[in-house]
Amino acid sequence: MTIHVEGLIAIVLFYVLILFVGIWAAWKNKNSGVGEGGDRSESIMVGGRDIGLFVGGFTMTATWVGGGYINGTAEYVYLPDYGLAWAQAPFGYALSLVLGGLFFAKPMRSRGYVTMLDPFQQIYGERMGGLLFIPALMGEIFWSAAILSALGATLSVIVDININMSVVISALIAIFYTLVGGLYSVAYTDVVQLFCIFLGLWVSVPFALSNPAVSDIGVSAKEEVYQSPWLGQIKPEDNWLWADNFFLLMLGGIPWQVYFQRVLSASSATYAQVLSFLAAFGCLVMAVPSVLIGAIGAST
Repeated sequence: MTIHVEGLIAIVLFYVLILFVGIWAAWKNKNSGVGEGGDRSESIMVGGRDIGLFVGGFTMTATWVGGGYINGTAEYVYLPDYGLAWAQAPFGYALSLVLGGLFFAKPMRSRGYVTMLDPFQQIYGERMGGLLFIPALMGEIFWSAAILSALGATLSVIVDININMSVVISALIAIFYTLVGGLYSVAYTDVVQLFCIFLGLWVSVPFALSNPAVSDIGVSAKEEVYQSPWLGQIKPEDNWLWADNFFLLMLGGIPWQVYFQRVLSASSATYAQVLSFLAAFGCLVMAVPSVLIGAIGAST
């Protein structure tokens, strides 16, 4: 196995930057007084309810825009007989954020909950709250696994390092800055990560498009060049399956602790609603380069 030295150096510098930002955010949280004079656990979990529009918009968008979202969107656009018509995550999750903002963000934030399960526990008791915790926990574990798997696959292709090693190192760094600074560290590192994702993808798109092995993606969108057109189609017999998947994304994207953690960390109930709408727009924007990369893959 030959390691790509320049790529490895870039990855190490990026990890150091993320770690530095996470530690700095923890220090800022501690020294700004957010972590003092109140419930320390609440400060860690919901950032002292002091997250503004700029940082909040980035971290709310990051609830969905991760490695699984970016890689999965590109993969479905590329897959023969699926294409863009079946790349439902960008629209489904964007609508889930809109619905969450319209119906849930304001009530949850105005009542001062700390987790998504608090209202259920208040109504149905602690035993039911503990029971509902299990599917919530499993969902977060599998979602985290998808993000780390996508990250490991990306690094193994670009840098040519072992996928397991990259997953373990990435998880340890994320755990460390989260333990140190809680949501504050997560929110500020989300700003850096989303910026790097957006910039990195758009830097790579022109190089991929101009490669001589790539045919015109405008032609391959509607005509079969190397495989079926990347716009894809929904066959009549698949209509119900497509609708079922779409509603799963749109409605299933609401009951996630990572989303409500951002909602509950907003500095006001109105901000919580606005952040949801900003994140819906951010999800769609961040999906554009992934769609183009999937189209390039289908045209190569």
